[in-house]
Amino acid sequence: MKVPNARPTETRSGPDLDLDRYLTAPDTSPPAMISPDRVELADAAVMAGVGVHVKGEDRSGPYILRDFHPLCLVAQSDDVELLPIAKALGKYDWLRERYYWRAVPADLDQFTARCASATEPQGYFVRVKKGAKIPFPVQACLYIAHGGIAQAVHNIVILEEGSELHLITGCATRYGVRSAAHLGISEYYVGKNAKLTSTMVHSWGPDVEVRPRSGTIVEAGGTFVSNYVSLRPARSIQSDPRTWLNGAGASAKVLTVILGSEGSIIDTGGEVYLNGEDTSAELAHRAVCTGGRIYQRGLLVGNAPCQAHVDCAGMVLDAGEDGFIRSVPGLMALHPEARMSHEASIGKIAPEQVEYLQSRGMEEREAISLIIRSFLGADIVGLGPELDARIAEITELAGHGEK
Repeated sequence: MKVPNARPTETRSGPDLDLDRYLTAPDTSPPAMISPDRVELADAAVMAGVGVHVKGEDRSGPYILRDFHPLCLVAQSDDVELLPIAKALGKYDWLRERYYWRAVPADLDQFTARCASATEPQGYFVRVKKGAKIPFPVQACLYIAHGGIAQAVHNIVILEEGSELHLITGCATRYGVRSAAHLGISEYYVGKNAKLTSTMVHSWGPDVEVRPRSGTIVEAGGTFVSNYVSLRPARSIQSDPRTWLNGAGASAKVLTVILGSEGSIIDTGGEVYLNGEDTSAELAHRAVCTGGRIYQRGLLVGNAPCQAHVDCAGMVLDAGEDGFIRSVPGLMALHPEARMSHEASIGKIAPEQVEYLQSRGMEEREAISLIIRSFLGADIVGLGPELDARIAEITELAGHGEK
């Protein structure tokens, strides 16, 4: 397997994160594992808001990590192996030798180093067997139930040749939790002619600091689709996922949907390295600003004959005192047959659009909601109700300002 060079290409924006402020290891014994139907109703409601249905018949799983310990784990198919990462590392020597810290280097930065130093890593391991096509999404929830902690997780997802999976990961804090930190390491390995759709939805407290680090390696004919959605932002999010299309005909489609509200600093990127012949990539960012600072970055690197496009678009509903959107799409062609393009746009809701929809019988709030929904373009399978509910809240902000 080709080990990628995943060093940062630039300094990211956002406040420094002092992990010493937080409890970074459990100070209690692990609780007994429970079945999904015993999850507290209030917690289940929060999880449903990020796409994780503890009682859903349209899901496989779930795996739930609460603070530092697994709370639930249910695997509903013989074709999918779902384990806590610590147990998987103990079960398979090859996991550590071939995959662990290969797509994301352990010494990438202070956050990966902190996760790598954990005595017993937390997170999930998913393996889909060769040729298996899983009909319902596997779901995982990384849940913070108590303030003042730094939750560090390391997830590994492996799709063997010809397999298909939709993975929904919900990251959230319990109602009332304001301050915490979340460090998330995710490594995805997509085998030959396999297809992985990864949907990650975040819903955080107002003073939560979030530092996800992810890497994906796609082999020949493989497809990687990533949907990253954060419509209830933390105090700061700093993310720059990297994808390597190493095999001929590999493809990636990466969509990032972000809301920045008053006081938040959000820096989302995305780099795709097109290393194999006839690879293709689409990198799209959609941001809505109601007062926060948003940095949109995207970089495509063409190392072989390929086609790729990056699109950064923003909508400013209310900039507040110091809110803004900065869009920086980028291209780097290292092969004469690399065909790549980019575009960036920032705007607002045009009054004439609202007036037109009102003339067709819509209320103002309904019209604004439809315009925002159309702009986000977030038609993500399995998340319709969750996205619609949050878009309704954003519409309130657009009409009345941040509460």
